[in-house]
Amino acid sequence: MAQAVGESMLRVEDPALLTGTARFADDLPVAAGTLYAVVVRSSEAHAEILTLDTAEALAMPGVEAVITGEEVARISDPLLAAVKRPEGYCLAIGRLRYVGEPLAIVVARSRYEAEDAAELVRLETRPLPPLLDPVAAAEEGAAAIHPEVGSNVVHDRRFRYGDPEAVLGAADRVIEMTVDYPRVLPCPIEGYVVVADYRAGDGIYDVLANFQGPYGLHTVMARALRVPGNRLRLRTPPCSGGSFGAKLAIFTNIVMMCLASRVTGKPVKWVEDRLEHLVASGSGPNRVTRLRAAVTGEGVVEALELDQLEDYGAWMRAPMPGPLYRMHGASSGAYRLRHLAIRNRVVLTNKVPASLVRGFGGPQLYFALERLMQRIAVELALDPLEVVRRNLIPAGSFPYRAPAGALYDSGDYQAAVERAVEEGGLAELRRRRVEARAAGRLYGIGFAAVVEPGMSNMGYLSTLLSPEQRARSGPKDGAIASATVEIDATGSVSVTADSVPQGQGHRTVLAQIVGEVLGLPPEDIAVAAEHDTGREAWSVAAGNYSSRFAGATASAAHLAATRLRDRMARLASQKLNAEPEQLVFEGGRIFARGNPDNAAAFYRVAGSLHWSPGSLPEGMPPSLRETAHWSPPELAPPTEADEINTSLTYGFVFDFCGVEIDRSTGRLTIDRYVTMHDAGRLLHPAIAEGQIVGSYVQALGASLYEDYAYGSDGSLLAGTFADYLLPTAPEVRDPLVLHLETPSPFTRLGAKGLGEGNNMSTPVCIANAVADALDLAEVRLPITEDRINAWLSGAEPPRPERPGAAARATPERRARPAALSGRNSYLIAADRAAVWKRLLDPDALAAVIPGCRRFEQQGERRYLAEAVVRVGPIRGAFTARLELCDLEEPESLRILGEAQGALGAARGEGRLLLVEEGAGTRIDYQYDIDLSGKISSVGSRLLEGASGLLIRQFLAGFARQLETAEGPGAAPAGRSPWRRLLARLGLGR
Repeated sequence: MAQAVGESMLRVEDPALLTGTARFADDLPVAAGTLYAVVVRSSEAHAEILTLDTAEALAMPGVEAVITGEEVARISDPLLAAVKRPEGYCLAIGRLRYVGEPLAIVVARSRYEAEDAAELVRLETRPLPPLLDPVAAAEEGAAAIHPEVGSNVVHDRRFRYGDPEAVLGAADRVIEMTVDYPRVLPCPIEGYVVVADYRAGDGIYDVLANFQGPYGLHTVMARALRVPGNRLRLRTPPCSGGSFGAKLAIFTNIVMMCLASRVTGKPVKWVEDRLEHLVASGSGPNRVTRLRAAVTGEGVVEALELDQLEDYGAWMRAPMPGPLYRMHGASSGAYRLRHLAIRNRVVLTNKVPASLVRGFGGPQLYFALERLMQRIAVELALDPLEVVRRNLIPAGSFPYRAPAGALYDSGDYQAAVERAVEEGGLAELRRRRVEARAAGRLYGIGFAAVVEPGMSNMGYLSTLLSPEQRARSGPKDGAIASATVEIDATGSVSVTADSVPQGQGHRTVLAQIVGEVLGLPPEDIAVAAEHDTGREAWSVAAGNYSSRFAGATASAAHLAATRLRDRMARLASQKLNAEPEQLVFEGGRIFARGNPDNAAAFYRVAGSLHWSPGSLPEGMPPSLRETAHWSPPELAPPTEADEINTSLTYGFVFDFCGVEIDRSTGRLTIDRYVTMHDAGRLLHPAIAEGQIVGSYVQALGASLYEDYAYGSDGSLLAGTFADYLLPTAPEVRDPLVLHLETPSPFTRLGAKGLGEGNNMSTPVCIANAVADALDLAEVRLPITEDRINAWLSGAEPPRPERPGAAARATPERRARPAALSGRNSYLIAADRAAVWKRLLDPDALAAVIPGCRRFEQQGERRYLAEAVVRVGPIRGAFTARLELCDLEEPESLRILGEAQGALGAARGEGRLLLVEEGAGTRIDYQYDIDLSGKISSVGSRLLEGASGLLIRQFLAGFARQLETAEGPGAAPAGRSPWRRLLARLGLGR
């Protein structure tokens, strides 16, 4: 088996994963008496809380507590954020600001009991208009989502490097454009899991959670819980079912479950369901960017102005606004321009708070920059690839200081581009484009060049402060990585590190690194993937994010192993009568260079230290355990001029692709995709390849499939995988992956961060290809078939209204389309008068409403109903108010209704028309319903099917009731058995 760093070996993680014995958070045992939590979430995007009644839920069997925002405010503090206002608690207090916002925690002896009780939490609200468009929310005079702040723009800073105004004023050409990057979800296989145990005797919160870091959020959690950091012990499981950034945002849920454990006095476990994750876990922020570029006639960009407006949803959650500032020092991308102006604004809207998503600010920045480069080529009638080439940072310029402060460590961008063009077959793609266009087909080629950062400078967020504010708060800079290597009395080696893997293969690579230093095969190195803040070394920079493993954690592990090797060399030198620096560690032996027979077994040298510490060389510590903390000096604080080296390493990615679009269907086919990567030294080429392909596939979702859409009322319209589409194997054609290695001078192994690059490059590369194919000035993601058809043929006209629909609709209903609408007929074997009479009988209605638990008349033709409804994977109780109006006996009536419950809210109307048909009555019905909250997110196809089924269940029950009734309402005699069977099956017509 290969052991050298830089060679591929089988991953040590895989046997457990492939045999089903891997231990994830939900697999780990919990203490006896552990309770289970369910989170009650808002079904409204914006509303004032009038009453929140938990009494009925609290009275349910098995329920131990129902915790609300008021109680949370008494026993905890708000969650800190980089932008000081607004600061919110882990539960809503006073106002709801997004669909999915937590407003109560139900804790019971079982998950089932907690779910049932959660349906009985009664909420009464006063709806408020939601703000969803970041541009509108940022306008002066827009209603503030947080009235105490007074504005939805909570951060606004301008930066200036060089003299961009003068260069723009004197430019040959100024090219302007606006681009909009949408929200995208990480969607890991495994959702959030938290097990929290408050040990009152010690005042310690002991938490198991699949949290990924950064561990700077440990401070935020401890402060919210009102305990010092050493009273919050955070443990992670051995395995994680992916993250892609999502599991940063679990920290608010950790605080919630800690408080639940404190209130109940018992351990509390919470496992997020998929609907919760899609609706409320947090997406990447959407960004609107306005660009102005001063350009020469040859397409060289001399100055650039970026106006970036980033939407972070209803609350600023730490470490936001990270995506806006993580890339700040590298805002000029791979290009050599010297004059740069930046305006950064953060706006709040009634959406789920933004979180970390793979790429963390890179996709938003490069979608703007690379769309601009393509647009420059079009407007100046130049080859897009030539525009890229003419603007790249020249070879031989590294380390290169970008205008906003990033220190690019190494690279040869021209060589990478030329290799990609040659080995990737660009000439063939261009020939295909010529042939396709000659045949009348739509074919385009796109390019993208991006710089991929690794190992964030923990001081980058302080750039959002002015120099004066930074001086008062103290310097913020650097990033510490930690790793521990230990050798026991038998020579066995164990490793722990501060990066919590999410499936990347960290155990394999750490085993290779440590094994190579100590001369042992990787299979002899035991690497623990789990992390425990109460036992292992860590810092605020710890965690698995921003591609820090290869540069930071690997360097710390290499340093720790090297120190142990040097210690053992001193010990072995006494036995081998050779200088320590002359000793070689290889094949489980330590021997003198040039004399392999003068050797000692590795395990014997290690054992001698444990069993005979008195024989150690003078000054040598009696330990073979080494914890190394590694922090590079290149990560300095922001300068007075707001220059900041935001990351330690900067890889380079150059992509190109060819796409063909079917004129008749709008279907897009990727003909070829080529991606070239310079990530410095590759520690494990196969894992690197897997990370690149995985990033590419995830980026395909953002490019072509994933539409995190909100309705006009703030409801999420893509809350299941039936509507939020992800790429699967049949949709993916493997890219051609190429490598150029320019080792980083700033890391111990020459490696750079890797695995996020295609999330940054692929969306804009495909968008540029589509722009080329369709001759578009603007391209919006995702590039779905519907959107392509709209570009080709224009948007479809609105669906014509049914006769009389406009007259019946209220102004509010005319303002937005119904979420659900339908019409159908049902045949009942009873005369029209009997059917009409039964429709107006409250007792008859109560008996046939599906799931009805309560039905009472509250006025003339006005009713209150409570029912339990199941729609696909979700089930919940609704309280509904109904009114019958426009009665035309015995022909027609209209039903107005609104309902609210744990699944969300509904408001709508229906119309029933009774038509005599033979000896029976045909009921023609039509309905229009607006939905909000959880139920609106389960997918339109599922909802339409479920609503139709519920109506037919009601009418079937109604028909059975008439069949068995005596007297005037009885079913007519003589109906055929066949028709009776059809009616019983709900198939009558």
